[in-house]
Amino acid sequence: MMQARSATLKAPVIKSYDKGLLLAMLLLMAFGSLMIYSSTSVITPLLAKRNITEFYYFKRHLFTMVLGFMVLFFTYRIKPSSLEKAAVPLLIFSFVLLTMVFLPYIGVKAGGARRWIRLWPTTFQPSELVKLAMVIFLARYLSQPDYDTKKFTSFIKPLVVMALFQVVFLKQPDFGSTMSLAFITLSMLFISGMRLRYLAPVLLLAVPVIYKLVMEPYRLRRITSFLDPWKDPLGSGFQLVQSFIALGSGGITGLGLGESKQKLSFLPASHTDFIFCLVGEELGLVGATVLIALFVFLFMRGISISNRSEDKFVCYLSYGLTLMISLQALINFAVVTGMVPTKGLPLPFLSYGGSALLVNMAAIGILLRISRGDDAATVREAGTMKARRVARRNIYGRKGEAH
Repeated sequence: MMQARSATLKAPVIKSYDKGLLLAMLLLMAFGSLMIYSSTSVITPLLAKRNITEFYYFKRHLFTMVLGFMVLFFTYRIKPSSLEKAAVPLLIFSFVLLTMVFLPYIGVKAGGARRWIRLWPTTFQPSELVKLAMVIFLARYLSQPDYDTKKFTSFIKPLVVMALFQVVFLKQPDFGSTMSLAFITLSMLFISGMRLRYLAPVLLLAVPVIYKLVMEPYRLRRITSFLDPWKDPLGSGFQLVQSFIALGSGGITGLGLGESKQKLSFLPASHTDFIFCLVGEELGLVGATVLIALFVFLFMRGISISNRSEDKFVCYLSYGLTLMISLQALINFAVVTGMVPTKGLPLPFLSYGGSALLVNMAAIGILLRISRGDDAATVREAGTMKARRVARRNIYGRKGEAH
């Protein structure tokens, strides 16, 4: 009996956290701090009237980083088993916060959208927390014994949850978060081995919905400017044209740190969504390549942690967290280089903005805890190995056992 028990249960091997993952995050944050200071150190007359100094944004960013390290340490201390139990309550809590943006005196409206809630001494964007909560919920859902990739009911349940959040996103409106949540959900379902005969029809059914959404006048202007930004370079295509100018003027080695011309009120959102353009202008192709390489390395470390995980829930959780960060970075790169229409998505760890930074650092804290290997008191080895084989087959195209 003892032999049978030892065959199914395996004691975890506790080791140190993944130092490579932590180093990648720290380098990205150092990159971001440098670029944020560079882009906001020039004070225009309008900012001077508001008593904003050259260190205003930089000091606020440093304050957010301090909070972020506190969040990272907190999530690092949480056992994955505790996260699994808290998956549904956390999802409900994030939904409540998401709806609070519509409440007077609590919700904050900016740029025609209601995406923030007022928290002293700043604001918070609940949609960022929703992504993290959804990843944890999906990891729990996909690791349940009754989850079956052959059943349509197993496929439709997470889509209903996703759609509920997306309805609120579109009310704000926040099309970028709507698409991000869809990418995360469908990617995790695909990694779990969900049948393509279920995934393909959903993508087809989404076409008319997306068509209706993009036909909104302001979204349609973004599409037309994306296809030909030079057609209206001083109007709808202005931001993308300025982005091209910034990236192109940097050349191979860049104009030099602090020497950007586009940050002089030419390129909008140069310290937030379009901060990658500033990297390309001041540090050139060399700096941009180093930055992309850091994200690739972070992605590889996250996938490696998932492949080493010896628990089914933890395996899916680490995949999901890695995708959450990597997909957003990929979309941001695609936006600023004109490969996809403009969306309001920050570049993880670099862009100015507290909500995204706090959530992404929380995700890194969870990944660092998982990388230690003490992800469960006992290991559900059979289910874990199956999950890992399925995920590897779906990502890398390797042959494996049918799910």
